[in-house]
Amino acid sequence: MELSVNGDKVFVTTGGRAFDGALPSVCFLHGAGLDHSVWSLQARYFAHHGRAVLAVDMPGHGGSEGASLSSVSEMADWVVRFLDAAGVKKTALVGHSMGALVAIETAARAPGLVGALALLGVAESMPVHPDLLAAARDNDPLAARLITSWGHAGDAKVGGHPAPGLWMVGGATRLLERSRPGTLHADLKACADYGSAVSMARRVACPTVLVLGAADMMTPCAKGEALAGAIEGAITVVLPRCGHMVMIERPDATTDALRKVF
Repeated sequence: MELSVNGDKVFVTTGGRAFDGALPSVCFLHGAGLDHSVWSLQARYFAHHGRAVLAVDMPGHGGSEGASLSSVSEMADWVVRFLDAAGVKKTALVGHSMGALVAIETAARAPGLVGALALLGVAESMPVHPDLLAAARDNDPLAARLITSWGHAGDAKVGGHPAPGLWMVGGATRLLERSRPGTLHADLKACADYGSAVSMARRVACPTVLVLGAADMMTPCAKGEALAGAIEGAITVVLPRCGHMVMIERPDATTDALRKVF
């Protein structure tokens, strides 16, 4: 499925079923340097269980045109325009890592648009290691290797996925390597520069769940739980033996957690 936002082509997947605007919708937002494909299992599940699914490539990512956006607030503005282009008046919003920050900002600034919120691999602040930021700036393949090493728990590095033969670390590395020059650096810098997660979280008024990995080295679980404390009524689900890539490392448990709010 393709839409146009600001004159640029936007690539969207719909979970294997045609998007039906009459159904309640759910929109998935990926993390830094990634694309819609990280949501394959969750998108397919909800598309086949009564939801109209939009798993979108942000500008400059995957199949979407345009330059990467430089700040979380710009990304939130873009998400509002994207949903308008899709004809969506209200949606559940699911974000991972960078996408989770964008989801918080969007829900706080457009409360009538977001009916439920799911935040995965998120923290009250998301600083980026200087070595990773430098490697991303230089388009050095080291950046992808650092993210996949720090971003997966031990189990993910030796197998253990419900889908036989899926190489989680290798797949993530290749996906990051395919990102356009400058994209990963722009994303990581946007995360590092964003200082409004807690203040925006206090403005969130919809049902919210946070899905955190107990072994997450990139957004430590304790910092995610601190963010949850800023959202009234938020549910926190901590997945044992799981790293930052929760929706890939623990897909079934992640889907179960999302079902708690929509």
